[in-house]
Amino acid sequence: MENTYQKIYAVVRRIPRGRVASYGQVAALAGNPRWARVVGYALHVNPDPAGVPCYRVVTQDGRTSAAFAFGGGDVQRAMLEADGVRFTADGRVDMAAFRWQPEDN
Repeated sequence: MENTYQKIYAVVRRIPRGRVASYGQVAALAGNPRWARVVGYALHVNPDPAGVPCYRVVTQDGRTSAAFAFGGGDVQRAMLEADGVRFTADGRVDMAAFRWQPEDN
């Protein structure tokens, strides 16, 4: 039986290159929409950064994490831009254009 973190990692693995998901979206897809904080905790201790692209998870309004595990929000932004994700003038991911919908995958 999968534990909570395994369910979260399984969802995050599905986020394709060029798309992002919010913490709450990942939580809901993992089985409980109240797990948004748990998603953050799980991604903070991600045992497989190469296989679980946690940098593709942002806030619901498209903000990157200032405490991003790979060196701060600027690193997360650079990784997302390398994936083809664009940001708005206020420095947030353009969620209308780049939010992952599971049917995209």
